[in-house]
Amino acid sequence: STTKYSMWSFLPRYLYLQFSKAANAFFLLITVLQQIPDVSPTGKYTTLLPLVAILVISGIKEIMEDYRRHMADKIINTKTTIVLRQDSWQIAMWKEVNVGDIVKASNKEFLPADMILISSSEPQAMCYMATSNLDGETNLKIRQALPQTAGKQSERQLLTLSGRVECEGPNRHMDSFAGTLYLRGRSPVPIGPDQLLLRGTQLINTQWIIGIVVYTGFDTKFMQNSVKSPLKRSNVEKVTNMQILFLFLLLVVMAVLSCVGAVIWNQTYGTNIWYMRKDIDSSSHSFGFDILVFIILYHNLIPISLLVTLEIVKYVQAQFINWDEDMHYKVNNVYAMARTSNLNEELGQVKYLFSDKTGTLTCNIMTFKKCTIAGIIYGYISPPHFPLEIIQTEMLVKFSVLPHSQSPSYITEPYEFNDPKLLENVANGHPTEHYINEFFILLCVCHTVIPERDGNNITYQASSPDEAALVKGAKNLGFVFTTRTPYSVTIEVRGEEYTFEILNVLEFSSDRKRMSIIVRTPSGKLRLYCKGADTVIYERLSEHSLFVEETLAHLEHFANDGLRTLCVAYTDLTEKEYKQWLQKYKKASSGLQNRIQRIEECYDSIEKKFLLLGATAIEDRLQARVPETIATLLKANIRIWILTGDKPETAINIAYSCKLISGKMPRIHLNANSHKAAQQVINQRCRDLGNLLGKENDLALIIDGATLKYALNIDIKKKFLSLALSCRAVLCCRMSPLQKAEIVDMVKKHVSAITLAIGDGANDVGMIQTAHVGVGISGNEGMQATNNSDYAIAQFSYLEKLLLVHGAWNYLRVTKCILYCFYKNVVLYVVELWFTFSNGFSGQIIFERWCISLYNVIFTSLPPLTLGIFEQCCSKSSLLKYPQIYAVSQTGEIFNTKVNSGHYTWQSMVHCLYLFKFPLRKL
Repeated sequence: STTKYSMWSFLPRYLYLQFSKAANAFFLLITVLQQIPDVSPTGKYTTLLPLVAILVISGIKEIMEDYRRHMADKIINTKTTIVLRQDSWQIAMWKEVNVGDIVKASNKEFLPADMILISSSEPQAMCYMATSNLDGETNLKIRQALPQTAGKQSERQLLTLSGRVECEGPNRHMDSFAGTLYLRGRSPVPIGPDQLLLRGTQLINTQWIIGIVVYTGFDTKFMQNSVKSPLKRSNVEKVTNMQILFLFLLLVVMAVLSCVGAVIWNQTYGTNIWYMRKDIDSSSHSFGFDILVFIILYHNLIPISLLVTLEIVKYVQAQFINWDEDMHYKVNNVYAMARTSNLNEELGQVKYLFSDKTGTLTCNIMTFKKCTIAGIIYGYISPPHFPLEIIQTEMLVKFSVLPHSQSPSYITEPYEFNDPKLLENVANGHPTEHYINEFFILLCVCHTVIPERDGNNITYQASSPDEAALVKGAKNLGFVFTTRTPYSVTIEVRGEEYTFEILNVLEFSSDRKRMSIIVRTPSGKLRLYCKGADTVIYERLSEHSLFVEETLAHLEHFANDGLRTLCVAYTDLTEKEYKQWLQKYKKASSGLQNRIQRIEECYDSIEKKFLLLGATAIEDRLQARVPETIATLLKANIRIWILTGDKPETAINIAYSCKLISGKMPRIHLNANSHKAAQQVINQRCRDLGNLLGKENDLALIIDGATLKYALNIDIKKKFLSLALSCRAVLCCRMSPLQKAEIVDMVKKHVSAITLAIGDGANDVGMIQTAHVGVGISGNEGMQATNNSDYAIAQFSYLEKLLLVHGAWNYLRVTKCILYCFYKNVVLYVVELWFTFSNGFSGQIIFERWCISLYNVIFTSLPPLTLGIFEQCCSKSSLLKYPQIYAVSQTGEIFNTKVNSGHYTWQSMVHCLYLFKFPLRKL
């Protein structure tokens, strides 16, 4: 069940939700006061009727939304599956599946719960799972049952299965699982992610599987990840709440003023007003009674229909975003999607934009371009660069900027790896022939790619675009990865097949930044292949490793060309060394407490004394119109920070390519290996800026993740923030997902500006949820970013239309709608205040009571709706042609507490005084 209400809980829960809002609670109080005899000058039902109408409208909306949830739940819960019960296979609905049940699923079926794989129809108890429902990835995942249960396939065998499973509690981590299987009469066996089948995944290319259920319902990882995004409130909503509070205080002041006026008037004229009251004296006239009368008389100062009006307006605005053909990515038929309508106006106030690089600014479609093997570069050689003329300004000298001997190398059109020299070296027996063969064998073996055959054609399913690019690149050079099983990998090299026995896969993680595989080669050797970031590979190299300096220089050259790099290395293992490590690994993998940490420590103990083979270089091209979009956003006074896990050189080159920084822009590099060094370099840079600190300068700041770790400490953070805010562009490199969120949180908390974070991968979820507005890009890294975002788009360039057009329009529309609602209510109901001076402060109403009641709900309901839905400050073409207009909404100068209370409220009070003194008359 994902619903909010049941048939019996709807009324109490809905009323509690509605009256927890201050405005609705206030009008409920007024309605109650109106029921007291002789208190209400406006009648008993003039507030009750509009309040009931608003509650009914909101209630219908809640019922419709919850009914859709009920229907979706019913479709899911009534799906059927096959369960082993009462000694036979029986059909049961998903909602009837319990923990401990043995379930059988057939090809193309979706799984009803999280299960541990017992056996399957495939050799070696393998199965293939499609996980697009969970992570959006289209590649197949391979899962394999434990050898201890792989033979349990018939009913009789399954009925004799006896034991228990101990596993971690329910959690939302899709890629991790720690459990232990205790079979009667056998030693415990560790269970990991390779045996876990998740609810919502689909069985593909497998006739059937059998599994035992471990998590059901809300305990499944699918449902654990279905939590709501953090509640975000727009800045306009906060200002509106302050305005409502101001109007309430104004109402109290008006009521007190009227009460004081009533006391003075009664003391002055009380003896002569026999026609109004009997036996007037001070004791019979209650000050508290009058307060209630005047609060009821003036309570409509606060517009009762404002909340409903805003909900309708924002909902329609969200639909305009969803329907916008300019943000329709026709290649994948993906439209922009407003996942929330509460933040529409925030899109018009963004000051700081935090962007991921890979998949956000770039396409995340990888192509193998270059490599370096045994100190020799292969691949397309870029044309020579031409030096930029360096203008020696005072700032260039002052900030000790690195000299630019070369211009930025802009990313070219796509091309495949093409260098005949490599194959010639292999064919002619070049001294590096052995290294070349070993290099490409590593690329064919060290990965998690799954091959799919269609006749003679082989396609590769990979969770990482990088891995697919490397395997395809090796295939084009004659090193073809053909077959994969849980225990072996088969490759074909120049017509000959070689099978490598897989002993262990040391999986990649964002902390490890590398992946390794232990294999037994066709010649019987034990070998560990590894590929990963240069920083983690280089610190694990053997002192006997060759080509270290040459490869490092080539890595810098690749990074300057904007290419993504990976180092590849290997080490040979002895049988004794491997057996000792294997015992340590089994012990680490069998425990439930801190299993992942212990396993990674175990991995680290064998990943050492590497011999470097070389490095790969992969191109990830810029998305269409990224440079133009960034240039436009910069003109709109939006500051852009790039937060990436790539090397600084790669990030700088991409920043050049997308025109975030220019060749003449001075650069400040922050690179420190200790807390003290980081503090010193940041303080020195702040002193160099002098009076320019805190002001925006034409500078670029580049910092890596290691330095950032120290810069975010509480004693340095403010200085670092001041330095960063003084720069036009900021590049944060080698960052972890947590550091991305910390950077956004730092700016969000210490700068009074609206922040927006945009990314496409799971590593961007933290910053997307932390920022005021989170935008997800539907890319090749799954759907986690879009599922946790406030707005989803298919291309970075659509951000231009989303912010400059929809953002500016929505801000103007929402603020005008709110101001109109406040204005019309003040203009009408303050007339009652001026009228009290004419009726002896008696609380008499000037308007017919049903006119008051229907004023907001019917008479003036359309004008604010029309403004909120259709108003435009400028045309779309003007907003895109002159992005500087965006600053009007960005600064928020047309809608804030000072402007609202100091200008519109007093202006409306003057207008209502004019209307009272000079009413319209018939011609």
